[in-house]
Amino acid sequence: MPFSSPSSWFTSSSTLHSLDNVIWQALTTRQTQFAESCGEARRFLREITLLSAFREPSDKGYDSLAELVGPGGTAALFLDEPYHARPRWELLASPPLVQMVYASGNQGVSSAASAPDGVIELGRQDSPEMLELATLTKPGPFGTRTHELGTYLGIRRDGQLVAMAGERLKVPGHTEVSAVCTRPEHTGQGLARILMTEVMRRIIARGETPFLHVRADNLRAIALYERLGFSTRLRGHLALLRSI
Repeated sequence: MPFSSPSSWFTSSSTLHSLDNVIWQALTTRQTQFAESCGEARRFLREITLLSAFREPSDKGYDSLAELVGPGGTAALFLDEPYHARPRWELLASPPLVQMVYASGNQGVSSAASAPDGVIELGRQDSPEMLELATLTKPGPFGTRTHELGTYLGIRRDGQLVAMAGERLKVPGHTEVSAVCTRPEHTGQGLARILMTEVMRRIIARGETPFLHVRADNLRAIALYERLGFSTRLRGHLALLRSI
């Protein structure tokens, strides 16, 4: 059954919020340098992430996206409701998704000017380990160049990257906290909270508001995000598709 929601991923242009149709907005505003386009569709460079979007979920939008990714190409979309079969596309997965936004004023975010001990910045040299960790824990679409989208922070134990978090989608006034993940043998130590809080601190220091996306069935993560001051704004679906 589709989720009911207080708003919609897709909204008329006259009432468009910066977090509505957020992938499209990111690719047409603050992250155009990472975009590829065809007709009514855009996507991130494939080495960065599978996230893709169209102006609206019409036949023209889906056809444009099929041309953009090419035969056998994959795309990840944010949709209002579960994906319905379309020509030229095969559905690979469609989990329910929640968009959450930080409520300013939460006291859990430190105003300290430096990162906590043990938190390190990650970059190009760490990309193979970041991809390995994301593949293991599946926080969402992640590529060899995802780290280029913003600041990524991590924690190592005995030289191994065991937890990370960073920034992904960026639209006017908002930056997404993403790729929050911890190796299974290191969960329960508060590492995700430490990293998220530091990523959020840096976003807030720039005068922006953090937001995030999480699978609706990941109740443990949602509980953490609520404790950090996030509240649900939208409910929808992530559709992972392959062009045929």
